[in-house]
Amino acid sequence: MSHIQLAPNIYDCSSCQTRCDGKSIGVYDFEKDVNFSEAIEEQVIKQINKSNPNLFAFKTKKNGYPDIEIISKTSIDKPVCYIEIKVQSRTFMSVEKLLPNSNLKPSETIALNLSDLERYFEIYEKEKTDLYIVWCLKNRNCINNQNTDLYFHQNIIDLKKIRLNDTTNYRKFKRATGIGDIINGEHKGVLVNYHFSLNELIQGIPTIPNQ
Repeated sequence: MSHIQLAPNIYDCSSCQTRCDGKSIGVYDFEKDVNFSEAIEEQVIKQINKSNPNLFAFKTKKNGYPDIEIISKTSIDKPVCYIEIKVQSRTFMSVEKLLPNSNLKPSETIALNLSDLERYFEIYEKEKTDLYIVWCLKNRNCINNQNTDLYFHQNIIDLKKIRLNDTTNYRKFKRATGIGDIINGEHKGVLVNYHFSLNELIQGIPTIPNQ
């Protein structure tokens, strides 16, 4: 069926016959989410290595750093850039109710763990190396035509500008702890998210110039 589009990446959810489930079931399978994200990482690594013969992308071993590190085959001492992969398979259907001043609509809203975001700000300031966040968008029928996974990305500099401009935290949301958040006595699930619009991102994975 067709979806009523109001603006780029903004659709009329009230008229949608395949409306996304906006109810929180209070169950979050952290380990499943991690495994799923790692599978997407492998796809992105293969795509980068295939399209950039002078670069080598691999899963980083640096603790706390973004998932993927990319180096030049001719200069391996300093990374060319870092890429963090996030899988967005749920839609924040209550964003207008819970974050009324964010001016975000459900179909355009994308989320990121706030503590991760702030850590990446710090890594960029320390290394001055390009850093990108890549979201793999799934299960959003109005955006994902025929259930095709879509990638969106943005560099950390532009994301930081958006975050710093939000001085009143209109886009910050903390959910309640749910089943699956705690693994072996340690809290793993994401509680505090920060939200962006798909219209603030660039579709596809980053284009990284051959070095």
